[in-house]
Amino acid sequence: MPRFRLLVEYDGTPFVGWQRQPVGTSVQGVLEQALQRLCGMPVAVQAAGRTDAGVHARGQVVHADLPRDFPADTVRDAVNFHVRPHPVAVLMAEPVDDGFHARFSATGRAYVYRILNRRAPAVLERSRMWWVPVPLDDAAMAAAARHLLGRHDFTSFRAAACQANSPVKTLDVLDVRRDGESIAIHAAARSFLHHQVRNMVGTLKLVGEGKWPPEAVGAALAARSRAAAGPTAPPEGLYLTEVRY
Repeated sequence: MPRFRLLVEYDGTPFVGWQRQPVGTSVQGVLEQALQRLCGMPVAVQAAGRTDAGVHARGQVVHADLPRDFPADTVRDAVNFHVRPHPVAVLMAEPVDDGFHARFSATGRAYVYRILNRRAPAVLERSRMWWVPVPLDDAAMAAAARHLLGRHDFTSFRAAACQANSPVKTLDVLDVRRDGESIAIHAAARSFLHHQVRNMVGTLKLVGEGKWPPEAVGAALAARSRAAAGPTAPPEGLYLTEVRY
């Protein structure tokens, strides 16, 4: 059975998350339904990362084994036709060899977390950014972020339900960039713990508000306790932007 790699974009707002659930609509579910309509038989898809409810993707990668060798453009266009009206789009489809796996072949993942930092609430991007009405010191947040770079035990930024075998990860990038009223926090690593990015962002917000000094983030990391770090940022500001192979 020929294997295809799909580059997928979606708005996570209406979904229970990437993974198929007993109740609710998932991104995985609508893609598998669309592929079943194309192929006339059930088709399972595997993703590079399982995004949570409300989390978006600009560069999710999935693979699927199809019953016959369709032209790549046919796969892309047929899936985009059959997923309607759900906010999911296949940007690219290409055949790959059987050794490719969307999750296990990945060598890196990148996310961006978007904050709208102004007094007026978000309207046009209400479900796509975290609205923070109090002023944030982005320079202090950037200084705090540097305490998290490198290889560490990230237990303090790990969700209780995380299923990773080890809390040790290597964080390659954690950049804080302001553009007017918007703050973007870029994160990159080979892999992340469950809620790691959102927990780091929630902690950096405390620094931006002036509630914590930047060095307190290093102390929270060293504590290796979830209670030592800040709150979990809401899902709507988080985007999976790239998966590297």
